[in-house]
Amino acid sequence: MPPAIPVAADPPRPRFFVGVLAFCGVVVAVMQTLVVPLLPHVPALTGSTPAAASWLVTVTLLTGAVFTPVLGRAGDMYGKRRLLLVSLGVLTAGSVMCAVSSHIGVLIAGRALQGAALAVIPLGISIMRDELPPAKVLSSVALMSSTLGIGAAVGLPVAALVVEHFDWHTMFWASAALGVLDIALVLWCVPESPLRSRGRFDAVGALGLSAGLVAVLLAITQGADWGWTSPRTLALLGAAVVIWPLWGAYELRTRSPLVDLRVSARPAVLLTNVAALLIGFAFYANSLVTAQMVQEPKATGYGLGASIVVSGLCLLPGGLAMVALSPVSAKISAKYGPKAALALAAAVMAVGYGVRFFTSHSLPLIIAGATVVSCGTAIAYSALPALVMRAVPVSETGAANGLNTLMRSVGQACCSAVVAAVLANVTFEAGGRTAPTLHAYLLVFLIAAGAALSALVATLFLPGRTTPAPGTVGADRAEGATGRTTAEESA
Repeated sequence: MPPAIPVAADPPRPRFFVGVLAFCGVVVAVMQTLVVPLLPHVPALTGSTPAAASWLVTVTLLTGAVFTPVLGRAGDMYGKRRLLLVSLGVLTAGSVMCAVSSHIGVLIAGRALQGAALAVIPLGISIMRDELPPAKVLSSVALMSSTLGIGAAVGLPVAALVVEHFDWHTMFWASAALGVLDIALVLWCVPESPLRSRGRFDAVGALGLSAGLVAVLLAITQGADWGWTSPRTLALLGAAVVIWPLWGAYELRTRSPLVDLRVSARPAVLLTNVAALLIGFAFYANSLVTAQMVQEPKATGYGLGASIVVSGLCLLPGGLAMVALSPVSAKISAKYGPKAALALAAAVMAVGYGVRFFTSHSLPLIIAGATVVSCGTAIAYSALPALVMRAVPVSETGAANGLNTLMRSVGQACCSAVVAAVLANVTFEAGGRTAPTLHAYLLVFLIAAGAALSALVATLFLPGRTTPAPGTVGADRAEGATGRTTAEESA
């Protein structure tokens, strides 16, 4: 395993740089859900088709999945702050593209750039690990990781307000301004990470990973529209079956792999990534279903006929709960271990869906159930990077957290496909239109609860407390280190 190379770093401003990185994470996460309230209006606004409009969401998923592990590894090698600025610059450029055009092709290209900025979150986690003393790492990483859920919960109601009261381009101008603000704040107070990995960047591995991810995620996200047995879907799945073994064989043979599969195959890493996929699935069902369910017309017998803004606001308490719980979850991880925290989180999410299953006719109880799920998500998203950091060397933090974030994105993609299939096929005629039945939503809750319970099982099989590997957070804490390696200190 190549040793880390210490480099000079600017002195950090600890009071500010954790908050700045978390703010960057929230802005990036907001981008993922920004267009959801706009989607029903996109065909009329752009002269496109509903299928083309759906790509405004799909393309961010694809580029986020591809670039998160790639930029995470590049950050380990060339500087995490540098790649953080690149990601924020890409987000800003994508926002400007969407703000100045109403052409669907330009909008899709801009959304692709916005999705690529998802790498900000694992890069921020890596910088925190490098710069902070051990006592502050868990709480700071917990906040950074939770920004994925916080941004999603905040983004929907804010975007809905903009769509309802302003020109729709306004939200893209606002996101561009936030991107510029993020860049200025990072330049001001975020230090360059002091650790670098040796070797050359694995361009072939990056291309193979990108091709495999695009094949799988396109098949998952578009299979319902194209048909699961259509030639396009089957061709993509067939390509994935060919690409993944070839990519894995190459990664095992190359000296500086993009993804160290030997490390990723360790039970502590593998099961954490499996849990991340399942948690991502369970979390996303909450976001997808809540807004749509309360907007269903009263003629369905269960719908509340709520407006776009009200439906988005249903998720806001969950976002606020995630902010409040991130330090609490860090204390749970510090006292009982991140394995116990993740197990608790999965159980809480399952309980939340149990609440939702039995309380689907009352808006306050729907909000309560959605908030319980968000509370579990906050604890889970805080525990996952802690588990990863205990199991991988410092020099691979960016790549490992990027892979873990990728697994959450894959879980969300699978959830989107499953929810779409259930709501499209379990329907009835209500008020002169075809609508999902109440049983369709209840089935989604059961599936999401099953995903959370499966994450609990995967967590229980994680190895217990072991002697931390050299260069990991656990080893640093055991040695009373400050978060940097011995090589850096001697330099």
